Amino acid sequence: MKLANWIYAFHCHLLFFSPVYAEQKPLLQLGKQTLYQRVLTIPGCQLLPELGSEGSEVPAFSRFYVYQRQTSGNNEWLQVGPDSFGNISGWLNSRCTVEWKMQLTLALTNPASRSPLLFFGSRNDIETILNSHEPEKLFTALLNKLDKNQPTPHVLAREPEFAIDQQKNFYLLPVLNAEEIFTENGFRVRVLNVASVSKQEHNKIPSQKISNKNILSMGGEQNNQHLLKEFSAAIVFVIDSTISMQPYIERTKKAVAKIYQRIEKENLLGHVKFGLVAYRSNTAAVPGLEFISKLYVDPNHVRNGKDFLQKVATLKAAKVSSSRIDEDAFAGVMQALDDIDWSPFGARYLVMITDAGALTGDDPLSSTKLNVTQVRSEVDYRGAALYVLHLKTSASNSNHASAEAQYRDLAFNSLLNKSLYYPIKSGSVTNLGNSVDSLATTITDQIKRAYQGKSVINTLSKNDILTKEISVHTKSVEQQIASDSELLGYAMQLAYLGQRTGSKAPPIFQAWISDRDLINQQLPTTEVKVLLTKSELSDLSDVIKKIANTANEGLISPNDMFASLRSIAATMGKDPNQLKQPNATKLSEMGLLGEYIEDLPYLSEVLNLDEETWKSWDGIEQEKFIRRLNIKLNYYQRCNQDVDRWISLAPGSDPRDFVYPIPLENLP
Repeated sequence: MKLANWIYAFHCHLLFFSPVYAEQKPLLQLGKQTLYQRVLTIPGCQLLPELGSEGSEVPAFSRFYVYQRQTSGNNEWLQVGPDSFGNISGWLNSRCTVEWKMQLTLALTNPASRSPLLFFGSRNDIETILNSHEPEKLFTALLNKLDKNQPTPHVLAREPEFAIDQQKNFYLLPVLNAEEIFTENGFRVRVLNVASVSKQEHNKIPSQKISNKNILSMGGEQNNQHLLKEFSAAIVFVIDSTISMQPYIERTKKAVAKIYQRIEKENLLGHVKFGLVAYRSNTAAVPGLEFISKLYVDPNHVRNGKDFLQKVATLKAAKVSSSRIDEDAFAGVMQALDDIDWSPFGARYLVMITDAGALTGDDPLSSTKLNVTQVRSEVDYRGAALYVLHLKTSASNSNHASAEAQYRDLAFNSLLNKSLYYPIKSGSVTNLGNSVDSLATTITDQIKRAYQGKSVINTLSKNDILTKEISVHTKSVEQQIASDSELLGYAMQLAYLGQRTGSKAPPIFQAWISDRDLINQQLPTTEVKVLLTKSELSDLSDVIKKIANTANEGLISPNDMFASLRSIAATMGKDPNQLKQPNATKLSEMGLLGEYIEDLPYLSEVLNLDEETWKSWDGIEQEKFIRRLNIKLNYYQRCNQDVDRWISLAPGSDPRDFVYPIPLENLP
């Protein structure tokens, strides 16, 4: 079931709605011109159709807009609705709500390669550890108590052992407050005040005072290895098939044929599947290329090794050269992500093989109009891992440095906190073959062990992971690929078990967490996302387009750019006072970007741009700024068309108040 539909079904039978008052608008937040007051409900909150009437319990973390506030005795009552377009649901006691000023939420990262995330009762408790010379000593002592089910009053909860599948077990982790500190070990860490209630039945939660034992039992510490018998893997090659690639195409076919022989012999055909997407470049520029990208083998529709080879029999390197050194690599990745159903597979791998860089999103020949950041976000969304085997041939020598920078960024894997980029020196066909063999063999070994009940989870401890990470620099490329693949298998099995066992967020209400591992403070524990409504995303796209167009004109007349932007700010938007300062020399002073962006805890390239900086840039730097804006604009347009990821946070909500989770890094 689609996520938005599931949330609607989950809430719908509990809520009542009164007639629509189209002209009525919610109350504004204090000091804001466009942001409305919003609240989230806590467990046990009762929604009353009318004041003084009998109410019904609403799910925790239902988001409501506040239309009126009335005081009766010691109680303040809120008239609320599911959206900002006049739909009224009823009345809530303000004591069972919490203000949600910014629609900012967190997703927990996969716990495979970091310490467990703990939810603390106070900010001081967590800062004591972060500011300690020996954070590991303090943290380990807490974990030991939790493992022995001993009293730990400072800790309200810990995350489940298995990764949480937010698509199957949707949860909100709203940020109520955030402060940045520098730790004793020299890291910049955000200490976050969050609220957390998963979608479980609230009548099973006796109160907000939940024991560590009850919370820990959600982690799935029981033996779930039998579930891994159905664990399967898809390995999809995304291969450059331009004129120079024929030897590498043939060696990849040979590697797949070889591993299929083993898979068939060990009766694993239903558990390890291979796919292949080939890509080239723009066919309008060079018609002889025949295609930009093409799906040759869908892993869902391949029977065996013979079938795979038959499907790729016609794949040959192009007979003509592309118009550029760089190829449309992102087209191949996006076709693999968009045209393949990844849901049947617990382990999801893409393996790019190329000797050239990728066309950037601002290149006229790019078919996706996306850049590294946006493509990587799509890889992460599918729960996949992307390897890049970069053939450093002598023919593409001038392109090596820029391509490596691109692909190291594209292949960064948040589960391992490292890039899955592997250079193949001199473009050796033999070395490429050995690398592909190593990858396929390692993944197949994992699937075989899982099928036999001998999962990588049983054989890998956190110490093993850290040891492998430290020693990996001394290994060959083939050994590095094998080591990284083993660790990825661990993370993907945690995610798979979390999905199968219904692993949920801890059922607590309000707590403090760190956005970084308390011991290894370079490792993120959360991913920050902004929930933008359809209207906000549309407004953001319009504004970014206007800024990009004005900046493009400013290349000719740099002195006129900010004057033009001030004129635009004075004429657009719903707020008649949107232009905060008539003589503003900084974009943040103009009010061009909505208040939903201005108050977010992140550094905005656009908001921080001032007139002096723009004039100091040369034409190349100004062009780069415009290109970055256009690439993000392309991403917003893609988001707007992606109907599967729009979420309704309240039943009966107007579709214009559905939200889309945008990673912070994709904001302007």
